[in-house]
Amino acid sequence: MLLPDERAALAEAGRRLAGRGLVIGTSGNLSIRHGDLVAVTPTGGVIGELTAEQMTVIRLEDGAVVDGELAPTSEVPMHLAIYRSSFANAITHTHATTSTAIGLVADEIPLVHYAMLGLGGALRVADYACYGTDALAELVVKALEFKQAALMRNHGSIAVGPTLAKAVDNLELCEWAAQTYHQALLASAVTGRAPRELTQAEQEEVIMAALSTGYGTTKKIKPEDEAE
Repeated sequence: MLLPDERAALAEAGRRLAGRGLVIGTSGNLSIRHGDLVAVTPTGGVIGELTAEQMTVIRLEDGAVVDGELAPTSEVPMHLAIYRSSFANAITHTHATTSTAIGLVADEIPLVHYAMLGLGGALRVADYACYGTDALAELVVKALEFKQAALMRNHGSIAVGPTLAKAVDNLELCEWAAQTYHQALLASAVTGRAPRELTQAEQEEVIMAALSTGYGTTKKIKPEDEAE
């Protein structure tokens, strides 16, 4: 079996996303790149129940199946287009509820929390095109430019990453940002005040602070930092 580790990782990622409520049934698709090959979830598969053996391996060059018994996801054109246009090594796409809802009524999720800087800032909403088409692939590639996640109008959300674990993290953060923005819009309707966005100066301050402190990573306590 080609790419056994990658296929096992896809199965685990599917279970994680289903467990977090970001995927229901067959909605969504995942992939991971290894050299000139890509392991992908099969079309029609229940994402949270797929096994490594049910994953399919295709060629990055043309999408031809090189291993597996099931037809690959219908979104192969989108996955391949993203890999060809970026440094991404993994892609996660689901029809997460709040991301889908925000994509129906907004053109972006503005930068309302500094955690979104990890995704590249404000999140764009790709214009609508039918699933599985080159047109959708082109729109999503554009929406992901300099970003780690994006929304897809009347469709769902998508995230990329250098690893599959990071792509899953990014998709979860995208959905959290959508939920936060949704709650802010509800509060705005009551207070009459629009959700506040971070200014450029505030963004730069956060970035400098994160770089200088190693924000988001665990650190061992140095002896001089320990309480006596």
